[in-house]
Amino acid sequence: MPDTLLETNAEALRLFGERVRAVEDDQWGAPTPCTEWTVRDLVNHVTAEQLWIPPLVGEGRTVEEVGDRFSGDVLGDDPLASWERAAAAAQAAFSAPGALDRTVTLSYGPSRGAAYCSELTADCVVHTWDLSRALGAEERLPDGLVEFSLKEVMPYADGLAASGMYAEPLEVPAGADAQTRLLALLGRRA
Repeated sequence: MPDTLLETNAEALRLFGERVRAVEDDQWGAPTPCTEWTVRDLVNHVTAEQLWIPPLVGEGRTVEEVGDRFSGDVLGDDPLASWERAAAAAQAAFSAPGALDRTVTLSYGPSRGAAYCSELTADCVVHTWDLSRALGAEERLPDGLVEFSLKEVMPYADGLAASGMYAEPLEVPAGADAQTRLLALLGRRA
């Protein structure tokens, strides 16, 4: 497992990027485990999340100040290039001196940069699995990323379905591995 949060975040972004590079032209409209999203919608969501990081973390802006700049399609004609630019800018913003200690103003209130980075890292890991499933790619995620994401999600897992952004958690089979437990907490069947 990577030694630092920034290394874990970088690994999650690399893995998601590998899946984006694997998307064939005829797969962008394919369904994903996120029932309302196609592959393009899913990649657009994760890309938009990365686009928020430079203004919120790097520039100290609020969600209100950024407004709807990242609403709608952020992928344009070259989804891979859009993803790669967004991921690189996000990594640079989180890697800037003091960024992880900074207070970031999010839609749900103030948060430390490190907490925001952890949240988005776990989200990227889970969406890598979603994208893998949609593409028929390797679904097994690195153990370190799974363990990190499970620790991140556990404290607030009970309230995720109520947010309307996640399916109801599934029952975890006895003896299930960490990836199966993580996915079940988020309403996904491995």
